Amino acid sequence: MLFAATGLLIGGIDDLIVDLCFLAHRWSKRKAVRPTLATLPRPASPGAFAVFVAAWDEEAVIGGMLAAAVARFEHPDYRLYVGVYPNDPGTIAAATAVAATDSRIRVVIGSRDGPTTKADCLNTLWTALMRDEAAGRVTKAVVLHDAEDVVHPAELTVFDTMIEGRSVVQLPVLPLIRRGSMVSAHYADEFSYAHSVQQPVRAMLGAAMPLAGTGCAIATPILAAIAAERDGAPFDESSLTEDYELGLHVAARGGGSCFARIRDSHDGSLVAVRAYFPDALPTATRQKARWMTGIALAGWDRTGWGRPLALADHWMRMRDRRALVSVLVLAVAYVAVLLWPLAVVLHWLAGTPVADDRLATWLLTTTSVLLGWRLAMRAVCTARDYGWREAAWSLPRFFVGNLISLIAAPRALHRYLKLLRGAPLVWDKTRHEFPDLDMASNV
Repeated sequence: MLFAATGLLIGGIDDLIVDLCFLAHRWSKRKAVRPTLATLPRPASPGAFAVFVAAWDEEAVIGGMLAAAVARFEHPDYRLYVGVYPNDPGTIAAATAVAATDSRIRVVIGSRDGPTTKADCLNTLWTALMRDEAAGRVTKAVVLHDAEDVVHPAELTVFDTMIEGRSVVQLPVLPLIRRGSMVSAHYADEFSYAHSVQQPVRAMLGAAMPLAGTGCAIATPILAAIAAERDGAPFDESSLTEDYELGLHVAARGGGSCFARIRDSHDGSLVAVRAYFPDALPTATRQKARWMTGIALAGWDRTGWGRPLALADHWMRMRDRRALVSVLVLAVAYVAVLLWPLAVVLHWLAGTPVADDRLATWLLTTTSVLLGWRLAMRAVCTARDYGWREAAWSLPRFFVGNLISLIAAPRALHRYLKLLRGAPLVWDKTRHEFPDLDMASNV
């Protein structure tokens, strides 16, 4: 009980400090004009963009994604590079069918059978881009997307302006909610909080900003510099979370970053990536386990800490890596909650008084207040992106998220131990579904 309460207290204070940093920053900027597409400056030097989409076993979604992207993008100069595998004929057929209707889509078939890793597929696309650059095309930045994404029409316009003077720009990700699925909807709560509070605080403090792997633009020159250090492959094929690590690597090289929360001045919607996330417990736990393994375990081994005096960066990396410890604390806390009434009943049956432990009472009260604050902050963030009805549902979904993490943690640890024993990295992807575009546009 004391272990769980102490762990919850430390984690709660950690979250509270992040929230207070966010609120202080918002207060200091209360008179500033909120950025919208209408107030976005025009780029000083408009450029071309390469949109990378890595696809393995995506026959069900890749055609819809590509067709929607070329129909929605409002930017005048871009190419879509789709990475596929020679042993995935369904995805090849779906992608080439759309590519035949639009010359801006290039289907790039890798040399190796899949699945390899997502980073390997992205490196294949980088090689194709370098061939185009050698032929005279100049690309301002590379934009990463997943095969199930619904792109925002104005995202390349935002990147064109915001990437100038920076190395990376990240847009928010808004998971689409499947009605009746608490598993699917809990992603909406987590991303709303992370991309409303956590990422802006990282940027404000000058800490390295990990990328979400979708809806992000990376300046071509810094990717080329990284590729020169890695035998022409800017994406690390030995990483489970190449997007997360790439953001840290760019920061280590001194590259500037920006988390861009920009709204459409007409309807108030965010310029963001929208997509479905897993809606079943097994697939959600598998995805969370991959994130835990790649960030909290293998990623810690690979990326270490930031510069010695970069205290904000140390703090944020520590928060990234606390997942497994948090799960252990949660597990003990839930057991304690279940045993507490039993202990009271046993004392009543035995006729002995329950010990008056003032420290335990103080810890219980304080952690309860911190939990209430955390739930309120999550609800407010969810309300901003999805409305107050979903904000109310975010309260029970918080515990659904905890359950998923509790199940995912042992899987993550097992996978990490397999990696330590030399198990090969394989693209551990989940099944995707492309949404109805009208529904996606309403989020």
